[in-house]
Order: sequence, then structure tokens, then C-alpha cells
Amino acid sequence: MLVVRCVRIDDVDPLFQLIQKSEYGLTTLKISKDKLQERIEQSLFAFSQTKARPSGQPYVFVMEDMTNGKIVGTVAIYSKVGGYEPFYSYEIKKTLHESVELGIRKEIDVLHLRVEHNGPTEIGSLFLSPDYWGGGHGRLLSMSRFLFMAEFPSRFEQEVVAEMRGVVHADGRSPLWSAIGSHFFQIEFPKAETLSSESKKFIADLMPKHPIYIPLLSEEAQAVIGRVHPNTEPALAMLKKEGFEFRQLVDIFDGGPTMHCDFKKVRAIRESRRLRIKDIMKVVDGPELLLSNADLDYRSCLGKIIVDESGATIDQVTALQLELRVGDDLRCVELKPKSIHSENHHDQNESNEGFQNDK
Repeated sequence: MLVVRCVRIDDVDPLFQLIQKSEYGLTTLKISKDKLQERIEQSLFAFSQTKARPSGQPYVFVMEDMTNGKIVGTVAIYSKVGGYEPFYSYEIKKTLHESVELGIRKEIDVLHLRVEHNGPTEIGSLFLSPDYWGGGHGRLLSMSRFLFMAEFPSRFEQEVVAEMRGVVHADGRSPLWSAIGSHFFQIEFPKAETLSSESKKFIADLMPKHPIYIPLLSEEAQAVIGRVHPNTEPALAMLKKEGFEFRQLVDIFDGGPTMHCDFKKVRAIRESRRLRIKDIMKVVDGPELLLSNADLDYRSCLGKIIVDESGATIDQVTALQLELRVGDDLRCVELKPKSIHSENHHDQNESNEGFQNDK
């Protein structure tokens, strides 16, 4: 059984080994072991607070294979972006160019640098070990964070964003970075990616402030603006089905799209239910849903459940993994939107591709 839970301090070593497998473009995972430990310590403090407002604290989760105790995935929620270190992105806007004399009227796409100091909640740092790709494991890892958000809404902003991994080649070359950033920073994309995860001051110092006309860029750079890496396409499709949409913001380094959704409109948050456990049985013949406890010591997994007017019944294994007893509350939601369940074909993209997606 796979369980998504809060990160612990003793997860530092196995989690660091896991994220070494991540590819270029996953900015928040390109960090040193010391930085990872610092993030985990910040996360532990966030989880320990009985009451908290969104102020930038990270909530880090890991996926553990309970059959062997191995950490096989990770995901995080950043309660707020901006503030001391601004949130940078390019906004794609159209400008009108017109000549009456020549009879020419044309709209040109332009990149405008956007600096956000009072930003939304961000979901990110999602990575699943390639050994566990397929079988809906990536969806389980991604969706689990929404049940936590649904249980503790006051800890998050009313808007949620996800920076999706853009097009970066296997050798670490980013077409957009080559066309823009490399001329101002004079470093390769992998180095810039690492630096941006530790400090964003160099962005403020060197990033061009004036609008950039997209048609002046190379065709290769133009082609990747707003596009995701092939391994990220299943995750992008999944977020769209959860209610996320593209609002013309892209990453300043690789051009990947930033997806937005109002907190209350995220499907998994909106449809989730909190129920009281009335019984725990050895075997439960009910639908399999995404289940979680209702505690800050958060745990989530797939489990079968029967719901009636008097409460919920779950099986013993699920109760053990979620550390639940009769009388405790749990939260549940369908793992996939009902429209996906109604499809007769299997989602091949999700099954065959990995989950290396939101930054």
C-alpha cells in the first residue's frame, strides 16, 4: 500500500536520494542536502502550529511504500508566494501595431515581466520515482495535497497556482533561456535553476525589465512558450480536469505555463467530504476513494469505504495506515472526476508517463 504522509526529519537522507533522480526543470527540487533539511524543518514547524495563516511556509509530504518502507515520491504546498522574495513570471500580452498608410493592422504577443509580492498559494515539488510510474500513483500523490488543503483552508490563500515544468532538453538546455536569460545572466540553465531555488535576488538584479517582443525570439524559443515538457503533459491534463486554467503567465526561465484555480473551485477540494467513522471491518465491499485523516499529522491513501446516514465504514488495513479509530473523522473524495470514470478507455497518458511536473 502507498501512503502519503507528512515529511519527518529522518526522511532527509532517503528524500535527498530520491530527488537526485529528478530531471532539469524541476526547480524546487534542485537543492542541496542542507537546503532540503532546512525546508523539512520549516515544514515540521508549519505542521506543528495549531493555527496558522498563509505566510510562505512549506508543507512537505512524502509517499511511502508501506510494503518496504521506501520513500518513492514527494509533493509540497507553499502556503503563499511573494513577500520577501517576489514571485517572478512573464505575462503574455498583446499589443496592437497599425499603419493606416500601409493598411497593416497586427497584434503582437509581448512578454511583460510580472513581479508578485502578495501572491497565491502554490502547489509544487511533485516528483515520483520512475519505478512507480503508472497505475495512478502520480494522481494519488498529487490529489492527496488537496484533501489536506480542504481540511485546513485557513492556512492557504484563495487562489492556487501550479508552475508547470517547461521544455528543457535532456542535456539541460532550455530554448527560452538560451534566447533571453543567458544573455543577461551569462550562466547555463542548470546553474540558474539551482541558484533560483536558493535566492531570487540575482533575478531582480539582472532580469530585463522592458517588454520582450516574442516574434523577435528564435522560432525554437517561440515554440516552447506556454508549453510543458512531454513528461508533464499527463499532470497538466489532470490539473485542467481539477479546474485549473492557463491565464497567460509563464515561467521566466523555461517558459512553462502557470496554471491557476480559485481555492474553492478545485474539484477535489470542492467535492471532498468529512465523515465520522462508525465502524471498522476486516473487509469492506465499497467504492475505492481517496481517504485521509483529519489531523495535522496528515496521512492519505486509497481505501474502500461505505457511507450511509450514520457515518462511514472502512477496512482494518486502511484504518491502520491512516491511524484511525471508530469515532475519528476522515475526509474522502473520488480520486478522479466523474467524467473520467465514465470514459471506457484507460488514460494511457497517465499510465505510461511519469509525474515530474509542477515545480
